[in-house]
Amino acid sequence: MASSDWTVCTDSLNTASVDRGVTNGIARPGGGGSFLYGFNSLAVVTGAVALFTNKTNFAPNTKGGRISAAIQRGVGGGNSGFAPFIFLGLQGPSVDDVGYLLGLSDEEPSKIVLRKGALSTGLPSAAIGEAGILAKGTDTYSTGEWVHLLLDMIVNENGDVLLQAKQSDVSVHDVDDPTWAAIPGLDDFVDDALGINSGSPPYTTSRFGFGFQVSDVTRRSFFDYIEVLRQL
Repeated sequence: MASSDWTVCTDSLNTASVDRGVTNGIARPGGGGSFLYGFNSLAVVTGAVALFTNKTNFAPNTKGGRISAAIQRGVGGGNSGFAPFIFLGLQGPSVDDVGYLLGLSDEEPSKIVLRKGALSTGLPSAAIGEAGILAKGTDTYSTGEWVHLLLDMIVNENGDVLLQAKQSDVSVHDVDDPTWAAIPGLDDFVDDALGINSGSPPYTTSRFGFGFQVSDVTRRSFFDYIEVLRQL
């Protein structure tokens, strides 16, 4: 996808606070492209920067879809105060809008986390059932380590939304030829039409994208090989 296929979410932190854009100055994962997309915080500020796909029938899609990307919590000024994520189900064009987020938690070492909530509050280090955390993997990942993740959001006819998160081992499979497998400890989640499992009604329309939540300076995250599909 070209840069014109993405729109920066409204209420994102400005470029004086968080620089962002494509670069070939960072080592990519195996099979990655010539460039990756990176974020680098330039000030002590709390908020998020996110981009959503603006293609026809994607902004929003009337159902769910799929997004996958290689993600890294980059080496910088510290190991906490930031979290990168991909998202589906975003209910508006702002980072203050809510959706389903999958990414690396704000802790060191981090874990893969599935959360329901606002992009601006990212992926906090919290237990399942707290702060909108729906599921959390058991494996840990160090700063500077690439993780290749996939999130499916499947809207069923009865209004239930099935969330399925998977990963591909980048030490074995290049990102352009992934083999998707279950994430240890992170089970499928049904956000039921009655709003029982998550505590609120499910999201049944979707914007797709990726983002970076931050609360400190010199925090960095990187994304490569982003793919999106919509549910018809």
